Amino acid sequence: MKIGLDAKRIFHNHSGLGNYGRSTLQILAKDQSDTDFLLYTPKLKSHDEVAFVETQKNVFTKTPSSLFHKVFKFLWRPYFVLKQAQKDQIDLYHGLSNELPFGLKWRSMKKIVTIHDLIFLRYPKQYKLLDRMVYDFKSKYACKHADKVIAISEQTKRDLVEFYGVNPDKIEVIYQTCHPIFKEKASANFLSQIRIKYQLPDEFLLYVGSINERKNLMTLLESLCELPEEKLVVVGRGKAYKEKCMTFIQENNLSNRVFLLDVSENEDLAAIYQLADIMIYPSVFEGFGIPIIEALYSKTPVITSKGSCFAEAGGSHTLYINPTESSELKEAVLKIKKNPKLRLEMLEQGYAHAQKFSESYIAKTIASLYKRTLNDSSNSHHTHL
Repeated sequence: MKIGLDAKRIFHNHSGLGNYGRSTLQILAKDQSDTDFLLYTPKLKSHDEVAFVETQKNVFTKTPSSLFHKVFKFLWRPYFVLKQAQKDQIDLYHGLSNELPFGLKWRSMKKIVTIHDLIFLRYPKQYKLLDRMVYDFKSKYACKHADKVIAISEQTKRDLVEFYGVNPDKIEVIYQTCHPIFKEKASANFLSQIRIKYQLPDEFLLYVGSINERKNLMTLLESLCELPEEKLVVVGRGKAYKEKCMTFIQENNLSNRVFLLDVSENEDLAAIYQLADIMIYPSVFEGFGIPIIEALYSKTPVITSKGSCFAEAGGSHTLYINPTESSELKEAVLKIKKNPKLRLEMLEQGYAHAQKFSESYIAKTIASLYKRTLNDSSNSHHTHL
């Protein structure tokens, strides 16, 4: 079997969609050794995170070959890649990040797209108009023309049905996993080094994620005003909303209790999770909550929001709060802090729940979907949602 993967973000994106592509490829290539995976990307980019590609005997990279396609790289991925894929005799093409190529009839080639979220439709004001229109057009097109759609959570599946009217039978919910480094226990020596490197306090609450309005760091900062003993470590980047948070920190004399870090190494971030007392994820809405999974694998208790996809990621031993109520967040922190038995139960049961997101389970589920899609000769999905 030959599987083509849209690999641009595997090579060029260092965060969410890139991580999804890399982890999906890594676990599939390892688990499905009798399958060839062809990676289609407008150009290659070498970095540590994609070093594994060269070690896999069943993974092959494909870039534009003709002079015309090399000059017009930006057109190759959305249009001309299909000719290359057909020439390579691909059985199935998987768009890993919300889109499929346009144009040509696919003949015998099957196609699957992974849709991560439709947040740009739920929270349109957080996106530029042109970006929103492009995302909407690409996602809708991909859902219409795919034989199967992978949604990364039940929440995303509900959104696909609600906003695009996609037939629920066409959608398969397959969860994500996180980087393997978050599943490894760091040595005491390395934890000590990380504490010194980032000047971390002895005890701290942890926030991981972009610093934007939807992620809702402000509620956490407000609750910190009512938790005078607590310190907070924030790992993430932001722009306008971050400035708003910085102003709040200064005006409320929190500067000596809030530590803003820019952490680029996954190994460092994994250690910070393991050093944290509680990971708090007060986001208002997500397609999925990878930091929740990272924390559960790190055996760190999690407080996150009610609703959206959060209970899918967090399971029954995470504490859920109204993300706009700082008093609820404060009470949840105190509940864990005052009850060591509860904390132990949360980290043990949370770790057990995280096994639902193991590489082997996800690899087998995606491989099964590939095989079922290839075995399904029905063309009914080609013309309608």
